[in-house]
Amino acid sequence: MKLLQTTLLASALALAAAGAPSPAHAVDALELVNRTLDQASDLAALPRQQVQLKRPPLVHEHDQVAKGGPKVVQFTLPIVEKEITIDGEGTKMHAMTFGGSIPGPLMVVHEGDYVEVTLVNLASNTMPHNIDFHAATGAMGGGDLTVVQPGEEVTLRWKATRPGTFVYHCAPGGPMTPWHVVAGMHGTIMVLPRDGLKDGEGKALRYDRAYYVGETEFYIPRDADGNFKAYGSHAESLPDTLAAMRGLVPSHVVFNGAAGALTGENAMKSKVGETVLVVHSQANRDTRPHLIGGHGDYVWEEGKFNNAPLKDLETWFIRGGSAGAALYTFHQPGMYAYVNHNLIEAVLLGAAAHFKVEGDKWNHDLMTTPSAVGAIAPDTDLSLPSSN
Repeated sequence: MKLLQTTLLASALALAAAGAPSPAHAVDALELVNRTLDQASDLAALPRQQVQLKRPPLVHEHDQVAKGGPKVVQFTLPIVEKEITIDGEGTKMHAMTFGGSIPGPLMVVHEGDYVEVTLVNLASNTMPHNIDFHAATGAMGGGDLTVVQPGEEVTLRWKATRPGTFVYHCAPGGPMTPWHVVAGMHGTIMVLPRDGLKDGEGKALRYDRAYYVGETEFYIPRDADGNFKAYGSHAESLPDTLAAMRGLVPSHVVFNGAAGALTGENAMKSKVGETVLVVHSQANRDTRPHLIGGHGDYVWEEGKFNNAPLKDLETWFIRGGSAGAALYTFHQPGMYAYVNHNLIEAVLLGAAAHFKVEGDKWNHDLMTTPSAVGAIAPDTDLSLPSSN
């Protein structure tokens, strides 16, 4: 702490000497020194929490209501460039990822906490990267402060001042920014209110499980015969990929990095009576989540918890470059489909997931079949009456 104080003092005095020749400026400089030291002392006194992130759709353990005062929440986020398979036909692409997954892990903190992220660009990577937090306050969301070459790391700290769900993504500049994003470099941070989620009347809302669905569109180039092309490296794929991106017609629109990544055996799980929080992000394009056979009991379409949630939605809207959140309590067992309700993108391009919900009894009052499936009776008149 003494070394930190000495360094801060020297920096502040250097600034004062460079631009404060008058006595009045000298007083301002002294105030700057004292304020800087006070802030450093306050931060040093805060408790620190090291969080072990989880691969989406899972979310790391967290308190829904903050315990105690603000703290410094520490995350380590390795950058991993790797080849992945994105559909059942074996289509491959060279991905760029935070934490080795698409999307990157969901981080959870509380309003007033300090977020401290160590970004590690592995030596095996080939490109510079950075991170832009939409939740942070400061030019470029920290992007200009976090540029790391392969084999380098950097730590960024910022204060979580606005509750909600916010996208983070790589933003190296120019065409590299959209390329890195659609190659997988995006994720979400959730800043919970210190007293937890509330409905529009201030009633506490809680969840039994939380899942994170990160939607991504890919732009895989095709050859003259219409087949997806394969490349030996990121650099080799770049010219063709940029050309495909300019067409604004994705080849794939998927949840969590691949078509089928959250379906069947990979379905998200719940039980009848449980309330599930689903955080859904799309860093680049608009999307319209819909739970087939369920609803959005409470939905923060814009992902901002200072705003009252919408209620009883059938389909909600997530703007490109944002993350939203929805709560739903399951009332019936079964396999539910959770889709982007642009059904072309859901069925043909891959934007679909499953919830497998366990329960002992089916509630026939909510849904039943009064008559079994059978043949249509002969001579049945099924025509509708005319408007006359």
